[in-house]
Amino acid sequence: MAKQMQKTSMFIEQSPGDYENGDIQKKLDDDGRPKRTGTWVTASAHIITAVIGSGVLSLAWAIAQLGWVAGPAVLMAFSFITYFTSTLLADCYRAPDPVHGKRNYTYMDVVRAYLGGRKVQLCGLAQYANLVGITIGYTITASISMVAVKRSNCFHKHGHHVKCQTSNYPFMVIFACIQLVLSQIPNFDKLSWLSIVAAIMSFAYSSIGLGLSIAKVAGEHVRTSLTGVTVGVDVSGSEKVWRTFQAIGDIAFAYAYSTVLIEIQATFGNDAPGNFLTGFGFYEPFWLIDFANICIAIHLIGAYQVFAQPLFGFVEGWCSRNWPNSKFITSEHAVDVPFYGIYYLNFFRLVWRTAYVIITAVVAMIFPFFNDFLGLIGAGSFWPLTVYFPIEMHIAQSKTPKYSFRWIWLKILSWVCLVVSLIAAAGSVQGLIQSLKTYKPFQTQE
Repeated sequence: MAKQMQKTSMFIEQSPGDYENGDIQKKLDDDGRPKRTGTWVTASAHIITAVIGSGVLSLAWAIAQLGWVAGPAVLMAFSFITYFTSTLLADCYRAPDPVHGKRNYTYMDVVRAYLGGRKVQLCGLAQYANLVGITIGYTITASISMVAVKRSNCFHKHGHHVKCQTSNYPFMVIFACIQLVLSQIPNFDKLSWLSIVAAIMSFAYSSIGLGLSIAKVAGEHVRTSLTGVTVGVDVSGSEKVWRTFQAIGDIAFAYAYSTVLIEIQATFGNDAPGNFLTGFGFYEPFWLIDFANICIAIHLIGAYQVFAQPLFGFVEGWCSRNWPNSKFITSEHAVDVPFYGIYYLNFFRLVWRTAYVIITAVVAMIFPFFNDFLGLIGAGSFWPLTVYFPIEMHIAQSKTPKYSFRWIWLKILSWVCLVVSLIAAAGSVQGLIQSLKTYKPFQTQE
């Protein structure tokens, strides 16, 4: 029989005498919280899983729109800006002193410590909306990769001229069912094994894509241009503008690893597919394409959890603080699971996380537009989370004088990035509108 355990706080309260016990002291960090148990291996796995995501698959298309001049320039610009602002954000981990100050365990905590007020709520809105968008995007991408395996086998068997139409929806359901189970992993501490597997998969499919690209360049001529797709040949003038905006959003979503695969555009030239491992710029060797797409799907299974867990923790923590006496929210039941051991089942966690996975899957089914969706996520999250908040917190932390040279150029950088994000968002929204004009929900697409 399940053993009920009441749990009304996220922290363990200890009396002063308890701290004289060496065992308890070893289990607590220097700020009284449970001791952090992560290692450089698990931390690296989480970072790789989060950074090397589905955005890399759209880089070939993005560079094809921008060309060999603007494409690499935009890639380098996003990389530099992100590196710079990331160092500013890292220095804000402790407050008020970056070395000896109090630790902040979430992005919202950091903003609360340095900026406070409504900016905390704005940060939470931007961050968690971004996490929701990413999990929806990963559901779309994983299903596309699963479909690609089936279509690749069909092309190999029946020839490249056959349409081999396959619906994404059954594979979205499969992906969602897997996430229903994995979403019951309580927190990040229990997620490291999944991130390690996902990180290995990300290296595998990235390497395969790079190898196939080099092989194709060596074996045949592809048409490229310094300015990207050609007006009057590939696209109209207005399409060129909108695609350029959308490409900027795609790169914003994928900037962190873009320098690794910058030469992919040479593989496809101006006819690059939206997803270079599923748009069938490659047909053979079919077994290698299948393996790469399986790696993508496995990686995204883990990446989904890396981005969903902070949202799960935020909602559950907020509910626990607001309804501490609710047994539905706070009670845990010890269940003996075969081949696993004791699992602590929380009914609120079960219901809420299950509902979340189902909702994101349904939204992904309604809007299965890969490039447009990634571009919109990248545009919407780049400025507030990557640029604005790190810069504002750095100014507050360093007490940078208003209108000083450093203050001015930091503000200019922030405003320029805002304009770029708005342009990219406009391109992605326009792409979504165009896709919706011919889209029929819950029907197999061409």
